[in-house]
Amino acid sequence: MITKLQKLEKLINAELSSKILNSSINYDELLIEIKDINLVDVVQFLKLNKNCKFKQLIDIAGVDYPENERRFELVYLFLSHELNIRIKVLIKFQVEQTINSITKIFPSANWMEREVFDMYGVKFKNHPDLRRILTDYGFKGHPLRKDFPLTGFNEVRYSEKEKKVIYEPVKLEQNYRNFDFESPWEGTTYIKEVKKLDKDGKKN
Repeated sequence: MITKLQKLEKLINAELSSKILNSSINYDELLIEIKDINLVDVVQFLKLNKNCKFKQLIDIAGVDYPENERRFELVYLFLSHELNIRIKVLIKFQVEQTINSITKIFPSANWMEREVFDMYGVKFKNHPDLRRILTDYGFKGHPLRKDFPLTGFNEVRYSEKEKKVIYEPVKLEQNYRNFDFESPWEGTTYIKEVKKLDKDGKKN
């Protein structure tokens, strides 16, 4: 018996045959891959077509594959309340490409696209207010890119004096510069040294 998802997949491939690169059904969700230039047309079809009615944008998820020629992927998740069906739209693109915003179709995409811009550095064309949303305005880099460093030499804090978030070099007290990486269950180096002290406070 043909399921609702299979019927939907057949319909979408028939109506958007020139725009669909791949389609598959996994975990009761339909996934379609399209070219980034066709994003707006496909999203409009999914929302307005009487056999689709995907009227809720659930999320926009970014993925980074540095080893791929088309490094970034965006996955758009939509829900049709009337049909009780979910669909995912996948696009792949290169670092320097600018993706069309879908805020005119789904206003809720505003903050989602800003989050993707902040975390991955993906730029959206015709976005009404493309600014960082999770990091502060002076932040450098994009935290969810695979090449973003996990450690650094600067720290971020809010300055009561300047009434804003400021960057400054990490300040470590001298006794914290040489960190003991041994298991705390075995006892750290300085504890072992204390145990070796004799009653007069001298080492054996």
